[in-house]
Amino acid sequence: MSKQRVHQSATAVWTGTIARGSGAVTGSSGALGPLDVDLPTRVGEAEGKTTPEELLAAAHATCFVMALGSVLAGRKTPPERLEVRATVTLDLSGERPQISLIELDAQGDVPAGDNAAFVEALAEAEERCLISRVLTNGTTIRASGGLS
Repeated sequence: MSKQRVHQSATAVWTGTIARGSGAVTGSSGALGPLDVDLPTRVGEAEGKTTPEELLAAAHATCFVMALGSVLAGRKTPPERLEVRATVTLDLSGERPQISLIELDAQGDVPAGDNAAFVEALAEAEERCLISRVLTNGTTIRASGGLS
C-alpha cells in the first residue's frame, strides 16, 4: 500500500522584537538546522545566518534538480551531473516587500543529450517541480494557533 500523503515540517522560533530579535529554524528530519535567522540578514549581509528567501531558493533548487533528472532519465538521456542555482529576488522598493522573481539556472553533464533537448527538459521539469507548482497555483495555506 502506498502512502497517500507525506508530511514534512519545520519549526521557526523567534525571540524579541522583529527589528532587534533573532530566531532559528529547524527541520523535523534532523537534517536541517538549527539555522539562525534575523531581520538584518534578510535585508543586508548574510553574516552566517539564513533567510526565508534563501530557504525557499534551496527548496526550489532541490526540487527542480530532482524533477530535471527524472525528466532526462525518462527521455533515455540520464545525466551524470546536474547543478541548479535558484536565485530569489526580494523586492523592497514598494509599500510591502515581495518576492518578485525566482530564477533557476540549470547546468548539466548529459552525455547522451544535446542542448535543444536539455532546454525542452527544462520546460517539462518546471511543470513537474512541486515547488514551482505551489508557487504558481492556488495551493491552500492555513494559519492557526493561539497564545501560550
